[in-house]
Amino acid sequence: MRQTGTGDYLKGALWVYPTAAVLLALVTGSVLSSITIPDGSPLEPLVFKGTAADARVMLIGISGTMMTVIALVLGLTLVALQLSSTQFSPRILRTFLRDRVNQVVLSVFVATFVYSTAGLYTVGVGRGATTDDYPRLAVTLAIALLVASMVVLVYFVHHISHAIQIDQVMVGVETKTMRVIEHDLPTEGVRDHDLPEPPPWAVPVPAYRSGYVQTLQPAPLLRAARLHDLTASVVPMVGEHVLAGEPMVWLWRVTAGDAAPDVAAVQDAVHECVRIGFERTTEQDVAFGMRQLADISVKALSPAINDPYTAIQSLEHISVVLATLAARPLGSQVLGDDGRDRVVLHGRDLEYYVELATGQIRRYGRDEPRVLQALLRTLHRAGYFCRDDAGRDVVARHVRLVIEAARDGVVQATDLAPVVAHGEAVLREVTR
Repeated sequence: MRQTGTGDYLKGALWVYPTAAVLLALVTGSVLSSITIPDGSPLEPLVFKGTAADARVMLIGISGTMMTVIALVLGLTLVALQLSSTQFSPRILRTFLRDRVNQVVLSVFVATFVYSTAGLYTVGVGRGATTDDYPRLAVTLAIALLVASMVVLVYFVHHISHAIQIDQVMVGVETKTMRVIEHDLPTEGVRDHDLPEPPPWAVPVPAYRSGYVQTLQPAPLLRAARLHDLTASVVPMVGEHVLAGEPMVWLWRVTAGDAAPDVAAVQDAVHECVRIGFERTTEQDVAFGMRQLADISVKALSPAINDPYTAIQSLEHISVVLATLAARPLGSQVLGDDGRDRVVLHGRDLEYYVELATGQIRRYGRDEPRVLQALLRTLHRAGYFCRDDAGRDVVARHVRLVIEAARDGVVQATDLAPVVAHGEAVLREVTR
């Protein structure tokens, strides 16, 4: 896990790839400008055959064309961002900003523009006067870049039209969330009870800035706790918002008679353990992925959009994530040695994830029978994969809430009966 957010920021920065492409274009143009293709060379039939004046006119035309294309690409990208924000969820924007295809396409266009414009400094001009000599190989590459740009433009239109499709958006969110579950959700030392609580003599370590907790990396704090014979409890969970100066970590020793912990001695370890940024990220935050999928359902159920089928599709993707979580140990992570707990990282339990996945959708879709039945299917799948009776009890409680919502929201008895029957069947399956 990265210790800083620089890598995550660079992945979503649209300027990184184009900047690298500009530098590469300038270096390539400088190298090719120094290469002369002699008569009789195998490459000679492939190089540009026109005069220096023809080459300058062509480079000017390529530069002007690429400026228009870049404006078109940026316009299409902004339209996609606006559409995804208003139609799906504002939290989906990160997906489009981090799209490698968008970044590479923009890089090709910018590189072509810079390469052609930079060529005007050398093609047909020498020592302040016109000349007939010019780097033919370098001009030939400008033509090749123009052709590549046109191919990339067609592919970009194809890609962006698919990228804004709701199915593609939801699959992308599901895939990223499943990757976080597999690689970043802790399995070692996970507990949902008997957690060490800070005693009255515990000393707080204040948050070093306001923002969202993006990652928790226990190793630095665990080393510091061992070195200074401390127990440390991290207050916020991944994805939660903290304020600068409020307690972020509690430190304590075994008894009140022991020397008080030295906050300054572990300050660096706390900063390495808890990374705070201005936005939530998907690096360790499973709840953020679930939030995005639930947002899509809630947005689809709003009167402005009124698209229950999209809400049902979103629930199908939610069921994949929720069933995977139900089969795993969930809760807080407690690490230590020699039978003593050293570091506590608070985490979310199954109750939180089930409520996050279904709560708002249940409340917004309580008058739509098909949405309620999709909720019941999602809960049924989660109940099937639950590890223990406690997890099944959580699922059963939410099934009862769906049945209650149906009775309150569905007006016609003909529509209500199948939902209630479905809910009671799921309840029997989960509680047997």
